Amino acid sequence: MANAPFPIQPALTAIAIAYRNVKLIADSVLPRTPVSKQEFLYIKQTLAESFTPVDTKVGRKSQPNRIDFSASQVSDATEDFALDDAVPQADIDNAPPNYDPLGRATEGITDLVLLGREQRTANLVFTLANYPAANRITLSGTGQWSDFTNSNPIADIMTGLDTVVKRPNVMVLGRAAFSKLVQHPRIVKAVLGNAGDSGIARRQDLTDLFEMDEVLVGEGWVNTAKKGQAASLARVWGKHCLLFNRDNNADTQRGVTFGYTAQFGTRVAGSQVDPNIGMRGGVIVRAGESLKELIAANDLAYFLQNVVA
Repeated sequence: MANAPFPIQPALTAIAIAYRNVKLIADSVLPRTPVSKQEFLYIKQTLAESFTPVDTKVGRKSQPNRIDFSASQVSDATEDFALDDAVPQADIDNAPPNYDPLGRATEGITDLVLLGREQRTANLVFTLANYPAANRITLSGTGQWSDFTNSNPIADIMTGLDTVVKRPNVMVLGRAAFSKLVQHPRIVKAVLGNAGDSGIARRQDLTDLFEMDEVLVGEGWVNTAKKGQAASLARVWGKHCLLFNRDNNADTQRGVTFGYTAQFGTRVAGSQVDPNIGMRGGVIVRAGESLKELIAANDLAYFLQNVVA
């Protein structure tokens, strides 16, 4: 990348690729799949064809019935997401032993780039309008799981699992929803075998109870205040629950899965000297990636909105 306007450096790129906030779950909800160009095509399968019975009987000398499977190609493109950090030359010159100011700047902006991805993913998959009417429900009042007396989260979740034509194998919950669910008397009674009035279920208990491959909990926080105002932290993932089918072998051209993230290239980082930083100049550090988060098959999911108050 010697001819790039902003030089990309392998050392900083290695930091950007390795650095990951372990609390973020976007890569598990919408797994990354590589695309060869920023503009790409992905295949949208026709659900009905897989469930429509046809005559498979063949006469002794006749030809079998011929089936044509159809699919539409949808055009899309990845978008670039990046941030810069200005590191004064004085910080570089006065750095203590074993401290790399440019590496630390790369980590910091990479964390914010990943937080942006987390927020985009949460906003996409936790939006009611993104699902067919039969594959969504909004809980309210005594039906919300925070009402330990009247609500029935087991029935709500089982309804979702039975509604989707390809049974969901992943559950996603915001932290507030998860905390109430694992304390709910019906859940506690089901997994601990007591009266439901004591104890708490574990994440693995939910995984086993509902025969899931994975239960994901959104832990991230985001500051919703405008720049210059006092911080106002809110959870990235709201008070909702999503059940979906994830096929880790699916990509933009084959397989059927709820969703994925098209990724062009790898996460990159680099630096460039800027003489206008402070008295001695400095270095601009940049890190970013090119992505597009996609819901490829919204009928392979069931969305429960506002599961807790």
